Amino acid sequence: MVRRPLGNHHDGPDTLLVTSDTTQTELANENNSVIDRLREPVGRARVVLWDFDGPVCRLFAGRSAKLVAVELVEWLEGQGLHGLLTDEERTSLDPQVLLRAVNRRHPKSDLADELERRLTQEELRAAPLAMPTPYADPLIRTWTALGARLAVTTNNSPLVAREYLASRGLTSCFAPHVYGRTPELSRLKPDPHCLNRALNAMGAAPVSALMIGDAPSDFQAARQAGVPFLGYARNEGKEKLLRDAGAETIVGSLEPVLKLLRGQA
Repeated sequence: MVRRPLGNHHDGPDTLLVTSDTTQTELANENNSVIDRLREPVGRARVVLWDFDGPVCRLFAGRSAKLVAVELVEWLEGQGLHGLLTDEERTSLDPQVLLRAVNRRHPKSDLADELERRLTQEELRAAPLAMPTPYADPLIRTWTALGARLAVTTNNSPLVAREYLASRGLTSCFAPHVYGRTPELSRLKPDPHCLNRALNAMGAAPVSALMIGDAPSDFQAARQAGVPFLGYARNEGKEKLLRDAGAETIVGSLEPVLKLLRGQA
């Protein structure tokens, strides 16, 4: 990448970054490689299973998931349960990690139920401030227009997913297939329960489906359900987690999927 000054300015705020022909060629080749890897799974998919928080939107864009996790930990400690969580769980800053941990130690308990209720309330508070994932809305509408059937398969509350989809005018693209957290907290992903519910309700074979997820638990659930997986990683950290889990097909943007469906790639 080379710098080309505008006018008489040199390396100041008006400096224009110009990509060399070599770099442009490398980027084009990389984009073509991504498209080629997408053609088979995207072209074959008749059913698309979407994780919610990540591929569809950033649920906690306006209200930090880390803050929610800290408040849930404080609530647990206020109940005299400081020793219930490991240090790793306590500092994970992921509400879903906390919920799974509590349920493992106290399955089907009033404590787990109350923590789940509190998390649902926090998710509902976050939903109006959620940020749509770039290209997700048009991709959802395009896939629907092309005849694919869509479902949400998430560890979030289904109430939250439905509220968000309604706010974006996307309810008809998924209805009635929104499968989220249930009282059976042991069935959260990486358990494939919500994926299997969607497939059974839609009468779809796993090989005819494609799951889009952004977490190792999504990949693991898809693998157990026999569903091909497309990873969405909005940053290098998420990509590394997915690759370490075994995911192979990963995109940093949904744009190439949309272009492929529209015949632009």
